[in-house]
Amino acid sequence: MKKAQWITLIAGILLTAGLFLFGRTIPKNKTVTAVVHSEGDGHDHGPTPAAISIDSILTLAKKQLNAEQVVRINTLENSISRGDVKDQQIHVYHQLARFWADSVGVFEPYAWYNAEAARLENSEKNLTFAARLFLDNLQNDEVAQRRQWKALQAKDLFERSLMINPSNDSAKIGLGACYLFGEISSTPMEGILKIREVVEKDSTNIYGQMMLAKGSLISGQYDKAISRLEAVNNIKSGDLDVLLLLAEVNERMGNKSKAISWYAASLPFVKQAELKAAIEKRMKDLK
Repeated sequence: MKKAQWITLIAGILLTAGLFLFGRTIPKNKTVTAVVHSEGDGHDHGPTPAAISIDSILTLAKKQLNAEQVVRINTLENSISRGDVKDQQIHVYHQLARFWADSVGVFEPYAWYNAEAARLENSEKNLTFAARLFLDNLQNDEVAQRRQWKALQAKDLFERSLMINPSNDSAKIGLGACYLFGEISSTPMEGILKIREVVEKDSTNIYGQMMLAKGSLISGQYDKAISRLEAVNNIKSGDLDVLLLLAEVNERMGNKSKAISWYAASLPFVKQAELKAAIEKRMKDLK
């Protein structure tokens, strides 16, 4: 299986099980679906792939707006340039984020304006939250250039968070995951090493172990992935995402009986009727 397919597989399982929500409204169904070439934008923090920028993303996203929404977005955007007070700018960025989330349901502008507000607020919590928005979403993005752009945004936000609190293990793992899933480095080992730094210090860190398991899947080291996933299950039994991944990986490896066993183990933790029916059907097909 190709790397991009494994990324989609992993993210699909996790999203199906409901990991994506962080307690706020997050657009789930729409994304900018094309890439426009741009010479630069004047907004992005750090280098981005030449073919994509926040300006090109906003240009495409605005094509989905009706006349009333165009007036609303123009009013909000113009108020940014008039806002000399940082708190006022932060407020407008949050308004823009809510507009793209609630009124239009497009992810990239929503995440971008959350990130811009977080950069001005410069709080560890908000920077990490904004970074996780990009990181979680990019794992289910099949467009390489857009995935890289999201990874670079997340990387910048995690780095800013770590400047405030260098001991934030979650941010360290997130930063490593940006390299791992965003393909912003010539080798995924750069990301894996950052994650290992945390896991070697604390082998019970579930977030780190899960990221390393995903890294093993991407590199085709399925045995290592299963070993790490089983270790996570021993630490925190009954995690639906872990159980589904264990079932899926064993199925991909041809271990049908083990796959069925893990699928069966997941059923008591499935709340969605449709997902439960799909799992039961898969078990039946494997027998």
